[in-house]
Amino acid sequence: MMLVQDLREKILEGDLSELLHHSKDDDYPTEVAKLLETLPKDYAIHTFLALPEGIQIKIFPHLDHLMQQGVAEELAPARVSTILNTLESNDRISFFDALDGIAVTEYLNLLSDKNRLATYDLLGYPEQSVARLLNTNFTTVRKEWTIGQAVEHLRRFYTDTPAANVIFVVDNQGKLVDDIPIRRLVLNEQSKTISEIMDGFYVKLDIQDSIESAIHKFKEYDRVALPVTNSNNILLGVVTIDDVIDEAEEKDTKEMQQFGGLESLDMPYVKTGFFTLIRKRAGWLIVLFLSEMLTATAMQNFQVELDKAIILAMFIPLIMSSGGNSGSQAATLIIRAMALKELSPRDWWYVMRREIFSGLTLGIILGIIGFIRISIWQKLGWFDYSVHGTYHWMVVGLTVSFSLIGIVMWGTLSGSMIPILLKKLKIDPATSSAPFVATLVDVTGLIIYFTVAALMLHI
Repeated sequence: MMLVQDLREKILEGDLSELLHHSKDDDYPTEVAKLLETLPKDYAIHTFLALPEGIQIKIFPHLDHLMQQGVAEELAPARVSTILNTLESNDRISFFDALDGIAVTEYLNLLSDKNRLATYDLLGYPEQSVARLLNTNFTTVRKEWTIGQAVEHLRRFYTDTPAANVIFVVDNQGKLVDDIPIRRLVLNEQSKTISEIMDGFYVKLDIQDSIESAIHKFKEYDRVALPVTNSNNILLGVVTIDDVIDEAEEKDTKEMQQFGGLESLDMPYVKTGFFTLIRKRAGWLIVLFLSEMLTATAMQNFQVELDKAIILAMFIPLIMSSGGNSGSQAATLIIRAMALKELSPRDWWYVMRREIFSGLTLGIILGIIGFIRISIWQKLGWFDYSVHGTYHWMVVGLTVSFSLIGIVMWGTLSGSMIPILLKKLKIDPATSSAPFVATLVDVTGLIIYFTVAALMLHI
């Protein structure tokens, strides 16, 4: 296609000739959808409506949900019905997933009886199940056919879609027998039977499986498409790698946003309204702010100790940041390990032992560095860490060092155990975000610090 910027300028001038000229390009639907999303919404919808019906049908699945809904509201019901009934089943489900209850009923009535029943059935499955990605346009053959018969059958009854890269062998009851990449049909003699090129091994998904399970199977077996069956091994449809990649990207985006300490956005950042963005961010900030107020409460309870050894206040930022950082590190590692199926809640004892020793080692390292820093400043006369002759600077240094050991240990332990606990409670571990762990460790870290100080300095 021509340069996107040039094409965009022509569209804004009302000239669609170049846009239509490239309508037969392989990447046309995706590129045009991206281009329309760069235009003002009203203008993008107007441009879409000006395109021929056949082109609209090609482009519609590639539009984002907001644009799809805008287009559907402007099109005549008959045209919307045509587009929705022409969509692949997984694209149709994706469209209905983004609607509210009233709109779902309205658009269901525009579907054919067959598509309406199939859509209604798939919408009944959990939101994170592979049923929501199911493409019912798949290719099947019988094992007793010759390759020539199979090729002719595919040519006559199937269209060129990503799902057609793999064909599935089924028996008379529709049960899955094997899967065969399309290349085997090309590279073998046409007189051979399908059974002669079968290897008897296939990987499948169950209709009840989660999208997360599908992602891991695609990664593990390096497939472009996986069949989906029911409990009786009846082939129901196929899930393709491009659909899984989209879901994986959306899932990772939500987890990253939650880990950053905010509610996940329903739309891309650039398309999220200002007040929606504030609402998504304010909730967590308020919770974290109220939690951090406990820090002031903790300091009030140790006011006597602070009055006797005011020098302790100098190291509060150091103590709090070290505990929060170690906790965030541990939380990041454990959440990612669980996402990759390297760990499960059953491994809590293994993780606890590992993080206790890791926290101890890291705490000792930081404690030594902290003590060396205090020693250098004291010896060079840059600062006097003794407290009015009552406490020797070395005791102050040891207080900071031992506090760091305890706080870093507590940080790593909290950061590793909280995600496992949330996973056990069937709550997304990403909600144990770095800010949440850091806030928890800040408050408890102060208590550890002043407790150690009270013991070491006898105050």
